[in-house]
Amino acid sequence: MYSLKSQDLCFLAMAMASPSSLPHSLHSSPSTSSANYVLLSKPPSPKRLRFGSANPRHTKSFALRAAADEVSFVEPPPPPPPSSGSKPAPNPELLASLKLKLLSAVSGLNRGLAALREDLQKADAAAKEIEAAGGPVDLSADLDKLQGRWKLIYSSAFSSRTLGGSRPGPPTGRLLPITLGQVFQRIDIFSKDFDNIVELELGVPWPLPPVDATATLAHKFELIGSARVKIVFEKTTVKTTGTLSQLPPLELPQLPEGLRPPSNRGSGEFDVTYLDADTRITRGDRDELRVFVIS
Repeated sequence: MYSLKSQDLCFLAMAMASPSSLPHSLHSSPSTSSANYVLLSKPPSPKRLRFGSANPRHTKSFALRAAADEVSFVEPPPPPPPSSGSKPAPNPELLASLKLKLLSAVSGLNRGLAALREDLQKADAAAKEIEAAGGPVDLSADLDKLQGRWKLIYSSAFSSRTLGGSRPGPPTGRLLPITLGQVFQRIDIFSKDFDNIVELELGVPWPLPPVDATATLAHKFELIGSARVKIVFEKTTVKTTGTLSQLPPLELPQLPEGLRPPSNRGSGEFDVTYLDADTRITRGDRDELRVFVIS
C-alpha cells in the first residue's frame, strides 16, 4: 500500500546505532582486524509516506521522509475562492428570527382587514428585512417550491376594507354582510393551474342561518423573468358548504368576448420576493404585499 520500503529505514537505523550490525558484505576488507564500514556512496533517495483522510473536511496531510531523519508536514493548497457570480448562502438562524418577527407584526390583523397605517408600515419593514436576507429569488431554479396549497396570512390591500383589496370588490360591513374566512392559493407547477380559494360566510335574512360557501377563482400562470408570475383568469366557481353542501357547484358564466372589459380584472402580475419551503412573500402590480405560509 505504501511506496516506502522497510529495508531503507532499517539500513539507516543499523548504521547509526551499531556498525557491527551491518551486513558483512559492506565491510571494506574481511581480512583487516579493524572494522571500517563504508556506507553506500549514494544514500537512498528520500521517499514520502502520505497519510490522508477520507473526510474532505480533514485535508491536512503529512509526509515521512526516509534517509533524511526528519518528519515534515505538508500543508494542503488553499481552497479556491468562491466565484464572483455565486450567491452566498442565507443565514438560516437569521432568517428564522426575521420570519418570526414578520409573523408577530401581522398577527391579530385579521389578514390585514384590521390593519392601520402604522401596522402596514411595520409589516412592510419586516418583509423587507427578510427579502434582503434571503437574496434574489430565481423561480427558474426553484419552481418546485411554489408547488402546493398556500394560506394567506396577510394582505396589505385588505386594509381598504374590500374583499378585492386594491381591485374592485364587495365591501365588508353591514350593508353587505359578508364575512371573509380563510384564503388560499393552490398552485400546480405541472398543469400551470393557479387557483385563489376564498371561504365566505353570506348573511341572509333572519331567521335563516348564514350560508357558508367557497369561491374558487381559477387561473393559469406563467413565469416572466426570474421572479415574476403572470396569472390569467379563466372562471369562478362557487360551492356551498356546511348544511347546504349537497347543492351542486355554481360556475359563474363569463361575459361574451365583445362585452368583456379591455383589461381582465381577474388577471395580473406579481413578484415573488422571498420563497422557501414554508414561507412565501409577494408584491403585486398594485403595490400589494402578501404573506403566505404553506398549508
